Amino acid sequence: MAEIKPFRAWRYNEILGENIDELTSPLFDVVSEKYREKLYKNEFNSIHISVPKEGPDGELLERRIEDWKSKDVIIQDKTPAIYVYYQYFKLPRDSKEYCRKGFICNIRLYDWEDNVLLRHEDTMPHSVDDRKKLLEHTQMHVSPTHGLYTDPEKSIETYMDNAIHSPIYDCEDYQGVRDVLGVIHDYEVIQEIMTLLKDKQVILADGHHRYQGALAYLHQQRHNNSNHTGDEPCNFHTMYLTNTESDDLRIFPTHRLIRKIKKFNPEQFLEKLSEYFHIRSLDNDEDVNEVISGKKWAFGLMMGDEVYKIRLRQEKYYEIEWEVPEVLKQLDITILHYFIMEKVLGIKKEKQPSSKKIRFERSMSTCIKKAISGSVQAAIVTQEIPMQTVKDVCFSGYTLPQKSTYFYPKVICGYLFGSIKPEDNNAKIDRSF
Repeated sequence: MAEIKPFRAWRYNEILGENIDELTSPLFDVVSEKYREKLYKNEFNSIHISVPKEGPDGELLERRIEDWKSKDVIIQDKTPAIYVYYQYFKLPRDSKEYCRKGFICNIRLYDWEDNVLLRHEDTMPHSVDDRKKLLEHTQMHVSPTHGLYTDPEKSIETYMDNAIHSPIYDCEDYQGVRDVLGVIHDYEVIQEIMTLLKDKQVILADGHHRYQGALAYLHQQRHNNSNHTGDEPCNFHTMYLTNTESDDLRIFPTHRLIRKIKKFNPEQFLEKLSEYFHIRSLDNDEDVNEVISGKKWAFGLMMGDEVYKIRLRQEKYYEIEWEVPEVLKQLDITILHYFIMEKVLGIKKEKQPSSKKIRFERSMSTCIKKAISGSVQAAIVTQEIPMQTVKDVCFSGYTLPQKSTYFYPKVICGYLFGSIKPEDNNAKIDRSF
């Protein structure tokens, strides 16, 4: 199954690392344009190599990487290691402090049909090409993707807890999350972690475009090199791995915003919905989450300052004509996209992923604001997808509908970078640790 190994990370030099919070950045697909421009003002911020202003395939990017190396802006660790990464966070109206525990390593790149690395969503070609070009010109995995393994016994957690007591970095990021990075050099512990993953499948939680881009680059290298052995560094990918059995693994819902529907009429929309859904008016938009929580095929609906709970009529479920397996048909998101998007609004299944009439929004407060302001015609509030559902879908060989999950918190960029250059990957683990 999954083959992992330690690696020698490139990291900011000791002086710059003292202010690591000024050098970290959000992942390429979540950073806003406004925040990106702010980060560009720091010449050494990691945004310059993760989302370069000049684009992912320029000579300027290659020169920047070499310049950072030659001036010791970034320095490679001398010994291969596994890096422990803990993220501490709180949720609104919840006093508990959560901690998502995991570790960063190199993992072999697997094609989807190998059934070792399982994806849970599809990718968009232009974003895959963008990430492939970035890897080609930086020769680095500039931010780790996020994978999930299953270990009910939590057999390596004690080792990770010990490592995190002496952190390399400890700072608060743009999400308000405390990110702590430790390191494991111990040969025996590393071997135990590697052995744990040998019989595991890994679910890709976040970073589908980065992983697919690395896979495309690997295929290109195989094609160009008749002597390809499979041991070259480009056969591996830097990944953050967390345990599906952790109590602090959070998956947020992604809500849907409806806009640009011609001749949209709220009363007629409700009338069409009533053919498929039970509809109940609510007094307060802040009650939506509690009212729909845990109820199958139930959603919140906001139009202007009107708020509703809608729930599919049980008998209507059997009218679904999409040819999808039962494990997907049962999903709330499938119900939403079949009955609301296609049957009521007339947006066909094949058009939905690229439709400008549908937008995705994680923030509940943003949904409320946009609905009340009229900047969207309707906001549809969804529920969290349980981790077990993600596992069931992935292990069945299928993928979830687009934007079904939002794993929180996001991994940050800037703590470490993983090189795919041969000369950066020839050191052995020091058995003296």
